[in-house]
Amino acid sequence: MRDFLTRLLLAVAITLVAFALVSPANAQTADDARSPAATAQQPVEQQSPKRPDASTPSSGDTQTQDALAFTGQVTKEKGQIVLHDPVTKTSYQFDDQSKAKPFLGKQVKVTGKLEMNSNTIQVERIEPLS
Repeated sequence: MRDFLTRLLLAVAITLVAFALVSPANAQTADDARSPAATAQQPVEQQSPKRPDASTPSSGDTQTQDALAFTGQVTKEKGQIVLHDPVTKTSYQFDDQSKAKPFLGKQVKVTGKLEMNSNTIQVERIEPLS
């Protein structure tokens, strides 16, 4: 009986030691998988450099790549026709004042690209809100 208990305790001790050695290795592998370096899909050499495209203004203004929709009221501020967004309390200038002039005083939806530095919308379309 004593021989049986000794073998059983030895087997349990070996199992615990093996489990203790394997757990830190698995934890390290899991941490490595979550690290930013491990999640990068493309090596740096394969990433293409950012090139200015034809829609980027040469004046250095940053611009959105996709057309956005803006809503608000077309008003006149400091001699300029602007789109005033009452929700964000922001006024946007128009790149072409003549497109916005027929909508003066009306609620509209303006679709266009935003030059963020100058807060100017390059107007693609203006339509009245119903």
